[in-house]
Amino acid sequence: MKNRIDEKVEAFRKLLDVMDELREKCPWDKKQTLETLRYLTIEETYELSDAILEKNMDGIKKELGDLMLHLVFYSKIGSETGSFDMVDVLNNINAKLIHRHPHIFGDVKVKDAKEVKDNWEKIKLQEKGNESVLSGVPGSLPAVVKAYRIQEKASGVGFDWDHPEQVWEKIQEELSELKEAEQNGGSQEEKEDELGDLLFAIINYARFIDVNPEDALERTNKKFIKRFQFIEDKAKKAHKPLEEMTLKEMDQFWKEAKKLEGK
Repeated sequence: MKNRIDEKVEAFRKLLDVMDELREKCPWDKKQTLETLRYLTIEETYELSDAILEKNMDGIKKELGDLMLHLVFYSKIGSETGSFDMVDVLNNINAKLIHRHPHIFGDVKVKDAKEVKDNWEKIKLQEKGNESVLSGVPGSLPAVVKAYRIQEKASGVGFDWDHPEQVWEKIQEELSELKEAEQNGGSQEEKEDELGDLLFAIINYARFIDVNPEDALERTNKKFIKRFQFIEDKAKKAHKPLEEMTLKEMDQFWKEAKKLEGK
């Protein structure tokens, strides 16, 4: 009876073989480039994110398979130009993981997960020479994710608040400055500036209380969509256009939706 490692190796080998055949024989697969796959990979990543937030294990399994296909696809294209292949990709990540986990593969001592993360960032910076601590944050990241990663990286080298209460005070300060800019007729640029500072501070607070702000906001988006669609369904059953309903009527249906959720 085969053990699980043998099964994993065989399954991965099968995917590599399938990719070779598709690249040789399928008109669509033959046309793909690193650039044409890029936006599809982004889409697959968001689909995986949705499945994770919904705790849909079958969906997670499916989306992981789709992403795995993309990784194999990129490696196949790289091998055709002699740039890299799957062996290079796997050897690279293996070496990086070993080097950045000296508390496992070396004699470094750590006391908690935060020290592991901080060491990771310091080692990463050393590997890249004298680049900025923030240079590893992709410019194309969504703004909320980017702010979170910027703060994490700055924290990794000691640039951080000591206590969450200090961040909460910063939120109050930024909120007051935004309100002042609005009340005093500040320019659009000034209000945008103050709102950005407030959002950045809130994201920082989320990091201190160990809440991922991107996940939190997306859960709220999904919750709003579900409740709003409940209102739309109620309006449809009442044969009344939504735009003709009063805010009081819509709010009542909103409360019904919350009650159904147990809230």
